[in-house]
Amino acid sequence: MSPNPEPVSSNVDAASAREVAEASREQTWERPSFAKGIYMGDVDFSLITPMPVQDAQSAARGEKFLAQLIPVLDGFDASRIEQAARIPEEYIKALREVGAFGMKIPEEYGGLELSLLDYGRALMRVGSVSPALGALLSAHQSIGVPEPVKSFGTSEQKRTYLPRCAAGEISAFLLTENDVGSDPARLGTYATLSEDGTHYLLEGSKLWTTNGVVADLLVVMAQVKPHEAQGAELAGKGGITAFIVEASSAGITVENRNAFMGLRGIENGVTRFSAVRVPVENRLSREGSGLKIALSTLNTGRLSIPALCAGAGKWSTKIAREWSAARVQWGLPIGKHQAVAAKLSYMAASTYALEAVFELSASLADAGMKDVRIEAALAKLYSSEVSYKIVDELIQIRGGRGYETAASQAARGERAVPAEQLLRDLRINRIFEGSTEIMHLLIAREAVDAHLQAAGALAQAGSSLEDKARAAVDASGFYARWLPKLMVGAGTVPGSFSEQGPLAKHLRFIERSSRRLARQTFAGMARWQAGMDKQQVFLGHIVDIGAELFAMAATITKTLSLHETGAPERFSAETLAQAFCEQATKRCEEHFRQLWNNTTHRDEQIAAKLLNGDFEWLEDGVRDVSENTGPWIAEWSTQSMPDARQPYGTEG
Repeated sequence: MSPNPEPVSSNVDAASAREVAEASREQTWERPSFAKGIYMGDVDFSLITPMPVQDAQSAARGEKFLAQLIPVLDGFDASRIEQAARIPEEYIKALREVGAFGMKIPEEYGGLELSLLDYGRALMRVGSVSPALGALLSAHQSIGVPEPVKSFGTSEQKRTYLPRCAAGEISAFLLTENDVGSDPARLGTYATLSEDGTHYLLEGSKLWTTNGVVADLLVVMAQVKPHEAQGAELAGKGGITAFIVEASSAGITVENRNAFMGLRGIENGVTRFSAVRVPVENRLSREGSGLKIALSTLNTGRLSIPALCAGAGKWSTKIAREWSAARVQWGLPIGKHQAVAAKLSYMAASTYALEAVFELSASLADAGMKDVRIEAALAKLYSSEVSYKIVDELIQIRGGRGYETAASQAARGERAVPAEQLLRDLRINRIFEGSTEIMHLLIAREAVDAHLQAAGALAQAGSSLEDKARAAVDASGFYARWLPKLMVGAGTVPGSFSEQGPLAKHLRFIERSSRRLARQTFAGMARWQAGMDKQQVFLGHIVDIGAELFAMAATITKTLSLHETGAPERFSAETLAQAFCEQATKRCEEHFRQLWNNTTHRDEQIAAKLLNGDFEWLEDGVRDVSENTGPWIAEWSTQSMPDARQPYGTEG
């Protein structure tokens, strides 16, 4: 690869990084958002009740596909994937034959055109067999070529690439770099426009390219320098730009097939570009719109993770129920001992909530009448955290068998239950598509959007005293209208929501807590103003309270829908809903307590001293094995060089 004479990733300060991210964020709210209302103290249950119902034709497509998919999955042996660290070719072929690679692609381009709800239900099934299979399909369709091309591609790009993706040519999304995670302003991969304006030359490298090792098509994010944009047709100002790239292009090398603690079948690598020629026709949308495309794609693309997490919760609850009923200690099944019963209650109630959060978010997105950017982000954040805890509880209930591998159990003649594998497989969901910490910041930014707009220069570092004075006058008008609305509401009126029976008190808690949350957010804004974005612990608790309230609302909405349809499980579902809401209420109260009663100041002090080396004495008495990796690692790593690509065949 030829060196970049001016690395784009260098000398990017915090203000510039925020400016890039802010410019790419969708900043208008043209459609109502239930979740945004939670953070503003304006809960409108009519936005989610009744839960949107998909039309009969769409539902029929989903049912037909699931009926075809289930017997295919029944023929898969997940242990083969875990042992070989690779998905067998015949499994890929079987998934191609039933159209699994085109679930979200419109029928006119050869896809199945499933709703997000049915797409998630399919992923739930796939992920319960092997999370690695779920990662393959979701990375291909949720963030790979199909979604951005469907949403932002030209008619020609759709005709060219969507049929190929639907037929099973695997795609990947390439944004992350060795020095770039959630800070795209530092992007180092760059694209240089040719003098005649017919193509770009792509240079750089990408890390953790899910599906990249076997992909046929790539979506690559790269910097284009402003002076390189030419012509009226480009109308470009440079910036982060998205390109559709053929993986077989000259100059592309997959340098490593990465290995992880979980998802052993995932095809994830390091991809390097050296003078890769990309026709200008392969640019997605305009120059500089790449990050906006990525963020927009992730708005609904993130819903694949809640679906997979709900599947993991269901599987874990099933295993825990069976084991807790069969395992006897001190004369009783362990599930009847109070300590284990508490875990089972948490697992069952939280699994019901996970499914409700996914179903509500997906149904709202399918209906298209609401803005779901916060709902989708909350669903991803909440599901990834809760499902991991559910599986951790399963391992605790299973004891030594929970920690033991399935292969070892089978060798001893016992039922092979891969609980420890699921824990390893699920761990990445707290990092995938925005880590928990980044999701907190992303959601917090949207949640306080109205405050930032009202505060204006008060919330902007470096504003002059004159600008702040004008902003204070404008803000006082907004808050004079808004704050009084937060004092009273339906949540404080006895008997409100009484038509919902036993769930009424939880609806009152959601409404009441939403207004309390908004008041606390205002207090934080008044205290820190321009420094609000640095209060990450405070904002994290704000976001987590909203997430719990959203999950409660989703659970209640799902339960009411079951009652409306007369579903046979409606009464037992109501019991789970009540249990979940009671548990979530206690968690909300703890988050409220920690908003102002925490160890943030001390934590920052300790971290600063630790980074300064003041506590190096604490590290005495250990050996850093990373300093002596040994010849076997060197030998192993050279086996993956220089091109680790192992594309799955596409033959009939």
